[in-house]
Amino acid sequence: MKKLICLVLFLVAQLGQAQEHFAGVSTSKRVGIVNLTVNPSELANLKNHFEIQLLSSSMNVANNKVGFNDLTDDTNTEDLLLSGTKPINFNFSNEILGPGVAVRLLKWRFAVTSKVNIKAGVLNVSPVLASYLTGSDVQQLPIGGDEINYFSNQRFNGTMWGEVGFAVARKVWENEKGLLNAGINVKLMFPGAYANMGIGNFNGTVTNNNDGDLVLKDTDANVNFAYSGSLAQEFTNSKQYTNSLFGNFDGLAADIGVDYQLKKGNSYKLKVGASIMNLGGMTYNDNNNNSTDYKLKISGNQELVLNFFDGVDDIPAIKQHLIDEAALGNIEFTEITSNKDFRVSLPTTLNLYADVHLISKLNVTLFTQQKLNSNSGNNQIAAQTIYSVTPRFGIGFFEAYLPVSVNDISGTNAGLGFRLGGFFMGSNSILSSISSNAKQADFNFGFRFAIL
Repeated sequence: MKKLICLVLFLVAQLGQAQEHFAGVSTSKRVGIVNLTVNPSELANLKNHFEIQLLSSSMNVANNKVGFNDLTDDTNTEDLLLSGTKPINFNFSNEILGPGVAVRLLKWRFAVTSKVNIKAGVLNVSPVLASYLTGSDVQQLPIGGDEINYFSNQRFNGTMWGEVGFAVARKVWENEKGLLNAGINVKLMFPGAYANMGIGNFNGTVTNNNDGDLVLKDTDANVNFAYSGSLAQEFTNSKQYTNSLFGNFDGLAADIGVDYQLKKGNSYKLKVGASIMNLGGMTYNDNNNNSTDYKLKISGNQELVLNFFDGVDDIPAIKQHLIDEAALGNIEFTEITSNKDFRVSLPTTLNLYADVHLISKLNVTLFTQQKLNSNSGNNQIAAQTIYSVTPRFGIGFFEAYLPVSVNDISGTNAGLGFRLGGFFMGSNSILSSISSNAKQADFNFGFRFAIL
């Protein structure tokens, strides 16, 4: 289990990125395939006859415990992560836009896109329980034991999948004052790998037995173990997250959206948009698949020694250990449901935004991403709720933007980015990382070009 904590610290230390991917450039007036990550109706605003997407990447790390300065001073980051009673929340997310093409044909716009998604998360984990499982809090055990009641579903989760999208958009209404666009992106899903360990409705006591071992007694909990593909092995090993990016086709999803523009010459004074992203899911059906729900119960003289979990680095080993302990009569570990193949729901979000033209060459974009599903479900890929304001200065081939955002994990962040022709680079948090003890780090870049 300590390796699970080490994974968090490792990913926090990487200058990854936060979960409003491609902030600034995704609402640029220079519309391209990257704008489809916010709203598929934006494709209708494509000005050129052809847009070629080569490669774009957006990477994000956000947590609610460890700040940027904590990684460079003498603070013990593991102690900081496990301190207090505030639940541990951590998110790593990487979106890679692969080759794609968009075409303008009369009033219609079409696009074929490809994308890889890599996500890892720690969701609502009790730092008190985690400290005992990792052996970090043995010396602080109260006399008579420590009773823990924690009813939120605590999850360690990781997943990868690929997708190929087929988007279409067009102008559906226009007069001299404004216009309305609509679009849809239908996506073929290629699930790669998945891992989940969930511990819900936990009620138990941590104490010492007669041998001096740290043990769990008088416990009730709901437990889920799910795994598929490369994450059925060492899911704390970062290399496992690049071994199964594209699996077999097994799922469909869709993005739908509209945008309205209040005209001003050849551009607009105001553009507002709304979209629902990632409607749907996918089924994991690898040969080593398994998703099983258990009821854990420890009563009477039964006990579970906790030192086994310090250093275990794969979910099947943890599950098998609990099964073995139940066979010895040390605990009750009862299977409730079990499935070889299992369906996972995508992180469905509602996106709302308004891009306002203030003065010559200066726009401001107001954006919110609202998660529509609870992150507590064991078969749910997590999403964040985000609010952002992005001032943007543009002179045709050049844009500079300054995204300021608030999300429900790392709080407030400020970044900086630019676009030069079809090339862009930026960060949602570089300014806040330099100036304060920010709990988020991110970076994005990409290149595309237009023809005709």
